[in-house]
Amino acid sequence: MRGEGPEFEQCENDGSEVQLWPASSSSSHVSCRSGEATLLVAIVCLFLLAMSQRSKSCGGMKLLRVFVFVGLVIVKWVEGLEDTNVTDIDMQYVSGRGFYRPLMVGLTLINGAAAKGAVCLDGSLPGYHFHRGYGSGSNSWLIQLEGGGWCGTIKNCLYSKKTRHGSSFFMEKQIPFIGILSNKAEDNPDFFNWNRIKIRYCDGASFSGDSQNAGAGLYFRGQRIWQAAMEDLMSKGMRYAKQALLSGCSAGGLATIIHCDEFRELFPRTTRVKCLSDAGLFLDSVDVSGRRSLRNLFGSVVTLQGVQKSLPRSCISRLNPILCYFPQHLIASVRTPLFLLNAAYDTWQIQASLAPPSADYRWNWYECRKNYARCSAPQIQYLQGFRNQMLRSTRAFSRSYKNGLFINSCFAHCQSERQDTWFSRDSPRIGNRGIAESVGNWFFDRVSVQAIGCPYPCDKTCHNLVFK
Repeated sequence: MRGEGPEFEQCENDGSEVQLWPASSSSSHVSCRSGEATLLVAIVCLFLLAMSQRSKSCGGMKLLRVFVFVGLVIVKWVEGLEDTNVTDIDMQYVSGRGFYRPLMVGLTLINGAAAKGAVCLDGSLPGYHFHRGYGSGSNSWLIQLEGGGWCGTIKNCLYSKKTRHGSSFFMEKQIPFIGILSNKAEDNPDFFNWNRIKIRYCDGASFSGDSQNAGAGLYFRGQRIWQAAMEDLMSKGMRYAKQALLSGCSAGGLATIIHCDEFRELFPRTTRVKCLSDAGLFLDSVDVSGRRSLRNLFGSVVTLQGVQKSLPRSCISRLNPILCYFPQHLIASVRTPLFLLNAAYDTWQIQASLAPPSADYRWNWYECRKNYARCSAPQIQYLQGFRNQMLRSTRAFSRSYKNGLFINSCFAHCQSERQDTWFSRDSPRIGNRGIAESVGNWFFDRVSVQAIGCPYPCDKTCHNLVFK
């Protein structure tokens, strides 16, 4: 998958898992350990059972061993699909001038975090990647919060703590800085020489919540990780910032909305402070089965990880905390200038919220959720309804002059982290402006930005995602 999506997601009811791996890491993946893989495994098991009965009747134990070995190889192959590289990460290093080698930035662990209880799911230290700014950008800071899904059950969190989204032991030692983190003026014109930091995600609740499960050895310390990272960066010069931008993608985009006002309070009033949420506008939508898959997931995350403590009182005083985890109910309470960048047909939400395998009983959406071009007319109409819901949820938000909006009618997810969508010769546009230019115009108050693209299929500038 090109782009970033939540890494570990719990599909509804059947316990199957959807894993979407982020573009910010060393490789990009998409897989669904759900109906498709489960069915193949079941067929293999039935085949082995039949062969074992036959081999016993014939006395062919050697033949049985061969079939068992082949079956195990097939099962492992199915499991291995979760790590299949669908789109080579190198394709993301394409700019208007062709391929290039991106800046690689090393991992820094926050050594004082453990004393504050600010640890990953497995108890390891949190960390970030930091590239110093220079020249006119030496006192400007851009913080990007990594995404990577959520875990709302002990079982799923135990799985996550053995991945880079639950433990710093599994994090890449270096990652490429591209898109909004690029150090090249021709690829990132407004922020290339800023202090740029990517904070790694290892709590499973969008840098929120404060709890633990001692019996399972799980630490739910997203809020503490956020605070420890901010304190560490303030001590390394961020307190002198003249301007600062908090950004994040997917689960990190939700975290950006949750922590936007907290970020503002770190600085004096004279500092220009704004927030950018990319692909973080998760909607409380009805799925194709008539239920609310994402609400069920968010409910389990809020309950398990004690997320209520991190949510604004202005929201939880009038709504259930689970609803306050949805950005559509949060954005009205954010006082700091906020920019929402989102694809109207967000591919993650199509795959894991609107039409997850658990809700698609007859597999009517199997082809459509992988490839928009294979959607039927009624399915496109259904997705248009999702777009309309997104636009309604931002109507009041967009009336404020301080806020920015860029909702393009693309099948995408996370467009600020990819070079081809952030800033290139053919990057997505609304009118005559692309994403990087629009964000820059809004941040520096050059032009007011309230951009909404026309509905599918009229936008010919999209870099739509197609899954194999």
